[in-house]
Amino acid sequence: MLRRNAVSTELDHTPVRAASAHARTSVAGGRLRRAFVLLTLVLIVATFVALWFGYAPIDWTTLRTDETARVLFFQLRLPRVLLAGIVGGSLAMVGAALQALFRNPLAEPLTLGVSGGGALGASVAIAFGAGARLAGVPFVFLAAFAGAAVAVAVVYRLARTGAVVMPGALLLAGVVLNFVAASGVVLIQYFADYSRALQILRWTIGSLDVIGFGMIWRMLLFLVPGWLVLLLMARDLHLISVDEETAASLGVNVRRSERLTYAASSLIVGVTVAVAGTIGFVGLIIPHAIRLLFGEDVRLLLPCSFLLGAAFLMLADLVARTALGTAELPVGAITALAGGPVFLWLLRRQQRLATM
Repeated sequence: MLRRNAVSTELDHTPVRAASAHARTSVAGGRLRRAFVLLTLVLIVATFVALWFGYAPIDWTTLRTDETARVLFFQLRLPRVLLAGIVGGSLAMVGAALQALFRNPLAEPLTLGVSGGGALGASVAIAFGAGARLAGVPFVFLAAFAGAAVAVAVVYRLARTGAVVMPGALLLAGVVLNFVAASGVVLIQYFADYSRALQILRWTIGSLDVIGFGMIWRMLLFLVPGWLVLLLMARDLHLISVDEETAASLGVNVRRSERLTYAASSLIVGVTVAVAGTIGFVGLIIPHAIRLLFGEDVRLLLPCSFLLGAAFLMLADLVARTALGTAELPVGAITALAGGPVFLWLLRRQQRLATM
């Protein structure tokens, strides 16, 4: 009799739980739609501003008749703005995914050594033949991806103790790996010829110089699969960000999710480093801004970080292009000036929370 009553009670509560879960899903979907619309508008405004300003402001009325204006816009200005959006969105999404995976608010491609590993791989490829291809794929892409993947694996293995990832060890391993990679890049520059050493230097400070859309199309062949993997992993990452044991109890294959996130993050960072060099702190600033605006839900965090990251790097590159008038600043310096203080503030905040 008691068993029958217990079963009856459980059956009575099942519709309530289902309704509650449906309500939570509807609320999350509504928040995602509102955030997506708002950030899409922000991205459109940032795109228009970045296209309008530069060495010479664009006069939209002359694009039909002025050949010089068309070349400036379609071969230089538009590809550069699109590249900034792609790189900024990619780095921000990877930062959000790594922070959820490691449950560490300071995790991002630069602080975890992923960008350094990608830069070292790209530097090796440049020094020994930048134009080489393997099965039609630029060797720089493959080398940068390999360097980023090795960096992720090394940092994770050093920071993980049993089932626990130590936040302090994670950051320390990432910083040390960045120093090792930077030293390797300097040695390669020292022994490389002058032209290739200059090309490697451009990689280390970050640059969005691009002519035409050829490089952008090649990037997208690699980046789109990486984006899709991270977006499809959003639910699993959301549960992992709470607790691995909880995620596993809810049916998440934690190790599979980790491997897929590592692979997608390494691919994305490797490609962006191969094309734009080391641009830091985008993956740190943007996810935290999204959390402050829209909350902690990783399912919302990943796509929104992409949109805001794209807008942020477009505007940062605009500052780099126009701040000095006749000269151009490295865009990596602009993002570092913005992200460095944010990183120190977050580090101090994490220390205060740890002592409570």
